[in-house]
Amino acid sequence: MPDLRVSGIVEESIVDGPGLRYVIFTQGCTRACPGCHNPQTHPLDGGTVMDTESIFRQFRENPLLAGMTFSGGEPFLQAKPLCALAEAVHGVGKNVMAYTGFTFEELLDKAQSEPDVARLLELVDTLVDGPYIEALRDLELKFRGSSNQRLLDREQRALLAARHAAAAPSA
Repeated sequence: MPDLRVSGIVEESIVDGPGLRYVIFTQGCTRACPGCHNPQTHPLDGGTVMDTESIFRQFRENPLLAGMTFSGGEPFLQAKPLCALAEAVHGVGKNVMAYTGFTFEELLDKAQSEPDVARLLELVDTLVDGPYIEALRDLELKFRGSSNQRLLDREQRALLAARHAAAAPSA
């Protein structure tokens, strides 16, 4: 399994998705949203390089975990190693959630030229998309920080993808 640049790992979280979660905070983000909850994750060369196989082994040690959450930083900047982890997590019957500062539609556009982004979008069960916008901060939102961010399951993403494709200019 490939290496992943990590800012940190929380082995048990109840605030980063449904159920008890294993949370990976990826290192590296180019968005620099004002008021970001994790600014230490922004430098692309920061954090620690970890083997995804050892991360997965640690995840497997806790049978109470509902799944794994990819946060950041920006997880979609490291899509390839996260695909390997997501496949392994699904292989043991657990779910995958991801946070991204990109909108889902921006990721669909990136996926056209970046196959690993496309694959990670397929593997993620629940996606929280959109940049954190401090003026829209809302502490009452489930698993989100600002009201522009969307909590998208597979069915919602399929509908949005169909709309996005229909609105795209013909080549």
